[in-house]
Amino acid sequence: MKAVLATDLSAASEAAIESQTSLGCLECIGVEEIHLVTVIPSNVHSGMPGIDFERRRERALERYRRVIEDAGFAVESHVVRGTPHRRIIGIAGTVGADLTVVGSRGKSPLENRVIGSTARNLARTTVTPLLINRVERGTDDPDVVRTYLFRRMLYATDFSENAERAFEAFSYLRHATREATLVHVRTPKDPDVPEEREPETHLAELADRLEGWGIETRTDVRRGDPSTEILAAEADHRPTTTLIGSRGHSRLRRLLLGSVSEDVAARANGNVMLVPPARTN
Repeated sequence: MKAVLATDLSAASEAAIESQTSLGCLECIGVEEIHLVTVIPSNVHSGMPGIDFERRRERALERYRRVIEDAGFAVESHVVRGTPHRRIIGIAGTVGADLTVVGSRGKSPLENRVIGSTARNLARTTVTPLLINRVERGTDDPDVVRTYLFRRMLYATDFSENAERAFEAFSYLRHATREATLVHVRTPKDPDVPEEREPETHLAELADRLEGWGIETRTDVRRGDPSTEILAAEADHRPTTTLIGSRGHSRLRRLLLGSVSEDVAARANGNVMLVPPARTN
């Protein structure tokens, strides 16, 4: 597997990249090759007096490269210019990445950008699975919030096709997962959504699949607003990562209530992994 690790060279972004435990988790799920990416926004000019952004970033990435190579990965570095989330997505597509990883917070001393905005834009537009690695806020020396990325997973599903696609990520996450909680939130049905099996039955079937892989699994059916209840489940079960499809059943519901996945990605306390719909040619 190949992963893109995006960085704005902030302290928070550095914490996400240099966490030895996080790197070990990536290795455990099958990542062998890592592409380090940093983007100089288009509105930052290389000709600004006394500043060589490209060179400064290359030096910083070289330090990250050594850390990641020492952890046993093949590494390539990319310093590019443009709109951060678009260039990150472009590089992920070019190298054939299976996963993109981005720190959730952090202000860059170079161009005063907040990587949180990049993470939000990636959440809306990514075409590869996206792991938002949550980093501590309000400290000059931050660390990752959840040390083991995939040890305790919370999987949220509305039983849509994309939610099922997100569940398939367990085919490789299972090598690092010990516990999983499967969550479904009952909501008023959209008129275009067909009747489904009872959620308890469907979740039990999914739980059986995970139990077959040796993952201790529980189910949790809730009622109410999806974002609110998924975040409440995260607070109750304290997973290291919440896994969710980035699109759900109803386009109408997303327009009325906003994207559940984007809301969870922005407000969750721990890591969030978003799986987008399959690409259509």
